[in-house]
Amino acid sequence: MDPQSPQPAATTSSARTAEPKQPRRGSLQRGETLSGFLFVSPMLIGVFVLVLLPIIATMALSFADWNFIQGWDGIKWVGFENFRNLLDDPMFLRSVRNNLIFLLAVPVYMLISMVLAVLIDRYVYLKGYFKVAYFMPYVSNIVAVAVVWMVLFQPSYGPVNEVLRTFGFSNPPKWLADPDYALVSIMLITVWISIGFNMIIYIAGLQSIPRDLYEAADIDGANAWTKFTRVTFPMLSPTSFFLLVTGIISTFKVFDIIAVTTLGGPFGSTSLMVWYLYDQAFNNLKIGYASSVAAVLFLFVMLITAGQWAAQKKWVNY
Repeated sequence: MDPQSPQPAATTSSARTAEPKQPRRGSLQRGETLSGFLFVSPMLIGVFVLVLLPIIATMALSFADWNFIQGWDGIKWVGFENFRNLLDDPMFLRSVRNNLIFLLAVPVYMLISMVLAVLIDRYVYLKGYFKVAYFMPYVSNIVAVAVVWMVLFQPSYGPVNEVLRTFGFSNPPKWLADPDYALVSIMLITVWISIGFNMIIYIAGLQSIPRDLYEAADIDGANAWTKFTRVTFPMLSPTSFFLLVTGIISTFKVFDIIAVTTLGGPFGSTSLMVWYLYDQAFNNLKIGYASSVAAVLFLFVMLITAGQWAAQKKWVNY
């Protein structure tokens, strides 16, 4: 008899002993999955209650005429009437126009931030000090920042106009009190606040660029401008894309600085879409109409973001 004949029996017995481990592995995996859902359930509940549910409610109320003081019984469904009224509302159209103009602030502070990031990263001592100094406006209380700028832009005795008068401007702008300059003033404040955050992100992007590229450019005899346009700027394109998307979205959320400085005035010159939404909802108590403004705002953000994602394939280098 072959001495190796007992091996199949041993193999069979070992296979039998290994079979019960599969249910244990499956139950362990199910337990880990359940534990994972339990850990993330507070966040999921918060997202559903605080984000998804309000979005669904807003979309539904945009088709209604409702004053929340009347309670749920006061809801009157009007279909697309709110959206038709928006097209004939001059204040809403002006808010949209102001929002589109406000978008120009994004490339301005992105360009300034990129230049400052390059200078601080390569040509400046005490880099930590400058990073903190430029980042402080971004983390400061927006109410305090707005009050400071209201003092600076004060038409009669503000420091800005006093400096302009010393340079020969006998009739400087009234800034926040002038319908022609109020929106520009808000944009200047936004640029000043946003430079620090964008600069920090750009510095992080600069530090991730391989130094070999600059060494190769030096060997080829490239000057500083050529290295910036052919190496730095293309390699920072993913960072620029991120800041462009988040910056444009943030311009559609500007509210607090307007609430402190101008309240949408003078004569609606600084009324942006979010402020107009707030005014219609909580001052005029037109919840359905304000919800239609929110729906249009959501559509604008989605379309602009989708357009940026489609266009980034042509200029972003990953």
